Amino acid sequence: MTSSITPVAILFASIFTSNILLSNFLGMCSFLSISKELKTSVGLGAAVTFVMAVTCVLNWLVYTYILIPLNLDYLRFIVFIVVIAAFVQLLEMIIERVSEGLYAALGIFLPLITVNCAIMGASLFMIIRKYDLFKSLLFGLGSGLGWFLAILAMAGIRQKMAKTSRVPRGLEGAGITLVITGMMALAFMGFNGMIQIG
Repeated sequence: MTSSITPVAILFASIFTSNILLSNFLGMCSFLSISKELKTSVGLGAAVTFVMAVTCVLNWLVYTYILIPLNLDYLRFIVFIVVIAAFVQLLEMIIERVSEGLYAALGIFLPLITVNCAIMGASLFMIIRKYDLFKSLLFGLGSGLGWFLAILAMAGIRQKMAKTSRVPRGLEGAGITLVITGMMALAFMGFNGMIQIG
């Protein structure tokens, strides 16, 4: 089934119709916590996109050329987490050197990219769907861009809402954020009839 899907369709489907955050609800904790400000959302979204694209490729290579030949594919969960953790550690050191402001703004959520279930989910989905290397790269990139798009939209909405007093008192904070997330998920489901992967 997945072999008939073109790489371009995988890229666009992973951004819109099968958005890893709004369709599969993976990576919600950092999405809800960081989406208060646009600047930090852009930083975290870019970091998640980069990490997801690169670790999908790295995990595909490790799975295909090390775990399968050695008959150790049952260790994929542990190995994928190690690969993701090592890459995030490298990215954290680079961001700290390049942009101390972004590093401070992201705070604890930068090292927590390691345990962002959206990144682990993308690596597992590409194995389950039997993607080749190029499709895995596009799926990881598209999933990251979809996550980025969702957090960017949420940050814009939350900043706009902070300037208004029209939010009912009982829904302020997490309540209205979850309502908006549900509405965004419904909006993305409107694309479902176009292309569906998985």
